[in-house]
Amino acid sequence: MAVSAAVSAAPAEQERVIVEFKPGAKAQIERAVTRAGGQRHVDLSNYNAMAVSLPAAAIKGLQNNPNVVLIEEDVRRELYSTQYEPGLPYGIVQVQADLVSDGAAGTRKVCIIDSGYDLGHPDLQTTGVTGKYDSGTGNWYTDENGHGTHVAGTIAALTNSTGVVGVLPSGQVNLHIVKVFTASGWGYSSSLVAAADECAAEGANVINMSLGGTRASKTEERAFAQLDSAGVLSIAAAGNDGNTRDSYPASYDSVVSVAAVDANEQIAAFSQQTAQVELAGPGVSVLSSVPRGTGELVALDVAGVAFDANGMDGGARATATGALVDCGIGDQACAGATGEICLIQRGTISFAEKVQACEAGGGAGAIVYNNEPGALLGTLGEYSASIPAIGISDTDGATLMGQLGSSATVQVTASDWAFFDGTSMATPHVVGVAALVWSHHTTCTNADIRAALHASAKDLGAAGRDNAYGYGLVQAKTAVDYLTANGCGGTSGGGDTGGDDGGSTKPGNGKGGGKK
Repeated sequence: MAVSAAVSAAPAEQERVIVEFKPGAKAQIERAVTRAGGQRHVDLSNYNAMAVSLPAAAIKGLQNNPNVVLIEEDVRRELYSTQYEPGLPYGIVQVQADLVSDGAAGTRKVCIIDSGYDLGHPDLQTTGVTGKYDSGTGNWYTDENGHGTHVAGTIAALTNSTGVVGVLPSGQVNLHIVKVFTASGWGYSSSLVAAADECAAEGANVINMSLGGTRASKTEERAFAQLDSAGVLSIAAAGNDGNTRDSYPASYDSVVSVAAVDANEQIAAFSQQTAQVELAGPGVSVLSSVPRGTGELVALDVAGVAFDANGMDGGARATATGALVDCGIGDQACAGATGEICLIQRGTISFAEKVQACEAGGGAGAIVYNNEPGALLGTLGEYSASIPAIGISDTDGATLMGQLGSSATVQVTASDWAFFDGTSMATPHVVGVAALVWSHHTTCTNADIRAALHASAKDLGAAGRDNAYGYGLVQAKTAVDYLTANGCGGTSGGGDTGGDDGGSTKPGNGKGGGKK
């Protein structure tokens, strides 16, 4: 007897899209998606839309449905930061937050859309903080990525006996946390829209979005325009690609785009420069909170003098002390290094091989110095060393070559704080200042605060608004004083009298260029 075997076809590859439908047609579209074997992800009923996954053929068929208004890709949104080891913070002074009291910050609510919040961190408030469980990303009060906790610290790290302080350090500001990112650090625009809606529903005045992507979304643009009209001030990172390409949501007219500057108020090389950039904030080597124990404290002391150093990924978290020994370029086991600290020049072979040469000679710690100008940021790749390994600059390396035999201590230990780079780090400075200024002038609208921040910014770069710095570095006290002198409702034209840019598309910029 013949036996026939049923062969099941492989499921068609699905694409994730946002479907906008006519009012009242939600149920019909849901049925169409189900019939096509699709999956629903995010309900965006406020915009008559939903995010779904469907096979390409089904998407093409859905485009012909008379109840469908628009189908667009549910584009990616990613975090804009890079992690480095600890150092000294500078941003709070740079934005004048130390000159303005945040005693009235309880009148404001800041919503942080990010990777979560390490509730219980010694430098972060536990009262006045809310959030909701998300089936896709988990509990809002945990942070597997670390980015969200770092952002929160810049906004609201407490004045206490440990760590750093934020722009709003008294613990009075209200925070709402929306966790849209897992450890991977990316999500979809539909999730961002839903998160922003949650912020508004929770009464947020200001939204922090240290995230973005290269492609625009019509649904997302419409959502932020609606939030802007409802009185919410949305602020986002300009992007870290170091080019002139727009990033979203920062480049929507309804969102404030933030660039990054360093401690010398110079634009960061990674900061994107566009006609949509409005304000700049500190974004290079920003020290802030991270989930407990996930940061690194790196220190180098030679003959009682401290030197700047960067830990190498793959090195051990430990402290080692010994005499400083010259190990050349580290291409062979370091002679005379037993129990000592190896000083190795960069070049020829990998960092991992250099550290291995130190270990082979019995070294207790490794210092690799640069062979070109600047600090050394290195990694051991997949190798895990048994000793601490750090990198230093070429000039410090030359100095230490003159101190061979001196006692040196290399320290790489776990910390609750860390340095990050990125427009992601600049954004919470601006968000914190916006909330701080608004707490002093609560009758102002979001448009008033936005225009006052323009008018009071410290002009950097070319005179007037430019694509690198926007109106300039955000200034808390100057903005408070500006509104005290001018009041609310009369600031919509901005205060910038510099050269005409003509290319800005954002409101209240005092420039000649109109909408695109």
